[in-house]
Amino acid sequence: MDKKHPLGILAFYLLGLLAAISPLSVHGADKPLEKIRIAYTGISGSQLPTWIAYEKGFFRKYGLDVQLIFVEGGSLGVQTLVSGDVTAAAVAGASVIQSSLQNSGLVMIAGFLNTMDYQFIVSKEITRPDQLRGKTLAVSRFGSSSDFATRYTLAKYGLSAEKDVTIIQIGSQPARFAALETGKIHGAMVSIPLTAKARKMGLNALADLQMLGLEYQHTGLAVTQSMIKSKPELVRNITRAFVEAIHYLKTHRNESLAVLQKYLKNDDIEALQETYDAIGLSLIPEKPYPTLKGIQIMLREVGAKDPKAAAARPEQFVDLTFVGELDKSGVIDRLYKASPSVASREESPATQPTGVEKTTLASRPMSTVPAKATGSSQRTTRSSSRAARGEEYIIRPGDSLMKLAERYYGSGNKWEKIFDANRDAIKNPNYIFIGQKIVIPPEAGSGT
Repeated sequence: MDKKHPLGILAFYLLGLLAAISPLSVHGADKPLEKIRIAYTGISGSQLPTWIAYEKGFFRKYGLDVQLIFVEGGSLGVQTLVSGDVTAAAVAGASVIQSSLQNSGLVMIAGFLNTMDYQFIVSKEITRPDQLRGKTLAVSRFGSSSDFATRYTLAKYGLSAEKDVTIIQIGSQPARFAALETGKIHGAMVSIPLTAKARKMGLNALADLQMLGLEYQHTGLAVTQSMIKSKPELVRNITRAFVEAIHYLKTHRNESLAVLQKYLKNDDIEALQETYDAIGLSLIPEKPYPTLKGIQIMLREVGAKDPKAAAARPEQFVDLTFVGELDKSGVIDRLYKASPSVASREESPATQPTGVEKTTLASRPMSTVPAKATGSSQRTTRSSSRAARGEEYIIRPGDSLMKLAERYYGSGNKWEKIFDANRDAIKNPNYIFIGQKIVIPPEAGSGT
C-alpha cells in the first residue's frame, strides 16, 4: 500500500495538470454544465447563429448544456420566454416589441437580421420601377411584414401604393409565388432562398430591401430583464457563444452549409448557397447589435394604431450591455483579425448562381468594406484596369454606389464619381435597382 502511494500522488498531480491546461477549464470545465433551454422560432437562414452555436459546441464551450427547442412563430416564442420555459429565444423583433408594450419585460440583447431578407420579384416584362404603374402586387395580408416591405419599396421609387398599383391579399409566400408564376399578379416580396427558384424561372428581382437601406429588427436574441438582473453571467455566456458562432459561420463555409442543409431539410445546393451568401455572409452582422433605427421604424408602423407604441423609445426594447462589452474589449475584433472574416466561394463559376457575385467580406457594412481578402489584390488590379477604360455595369443584388466605388477605385468615398456620371439614370444615390444599367467612369489620372 505504501509503495503505491507515490504513484497515486503522481497520478493525482497529472490529472490536475491536464485539467489546468484544458481549453475548457478556462470556462469552468471543473464545474458541471448549466442546463438551459433556448428556443428558435423559424426555419430560415436568420437562425443560422443559433444552429451553429448548438451544433459546433459553442454553448458547451461557455459552460452551457443547451436543449434547443423549435417553437413555431414569434408570438408563441415570446410566450415561452415570459413563462420561463426557456432562457432565451431567437425570435422576430416585432413579437418582442408587441410583448414588451404589454409590460412583459422582454428585451433584445442581440440582432441577427437587422433588415428584411426580401427581394421584390416581378414578372419577366418588368425591368424598371416605373413599369409597375397599373400593375397588381400581392402581400400576405395588410399590415404584415410583406405589406410593409412592399409599400416601403414603392415609396423609395416614388410610387404611390394607393394610386399607382393595386395591392391584394393572397396569403403565404408559396401562395404569392404561385400567383406570380401563373401571371395572376405582377410582383411580390419573396424571401431567400425562394429567390433562386424565381431566377431559374426567368422572373426579375427588381430590388432587395438591403439595397433600399431598410433597417428592421427582423430576428434577434431575446431574454427577460429579470434574467439579466438575476443571472447576468449566464446571459453573458450565451452572448459569447452566439458571437463566436457568427464568426464561425463567416469563416467556415462548407461546415455552415452542412448545418443549413440539416435544419432547412433542403438538398438544393444553389438554394443553400444563396441562403448562406445573402444572409449568413451579407446580412448577419459580425457585431450583432440590435438596430435602434429599425426598431424606431417598427414603432412608427405600430404607432399608427397603438398610442403606447407611438410614445415608446427604441432603447426600451434592447439591452446593449453584453454585445457592447465584447465589442469594447476588442474580443470581436480579435476574432476576425485571427482569420479571414468571410470564406470565399469554393465552387466553380459554372455552379455559381446567376447574378450573384463572389462574396468576400460582404458581412461588413457596405460603407466600410475593406479591400483586404484572399485574392483581393488581383481583383483590385482587374477592377482598376476596367475603371481606367470605363465600362457599362448592370446593378446586381447587394450593390450600392459605395460598394462599387470600393471595388473599382479602392475607396467607397469616391461613390459620387459614379453618381455624377449617371445622374440621368440615378435620381437618388441611395436607391438603385437590380438590372439597372450604369456606367463606371474611368478614375481621374488613369491615362484614358
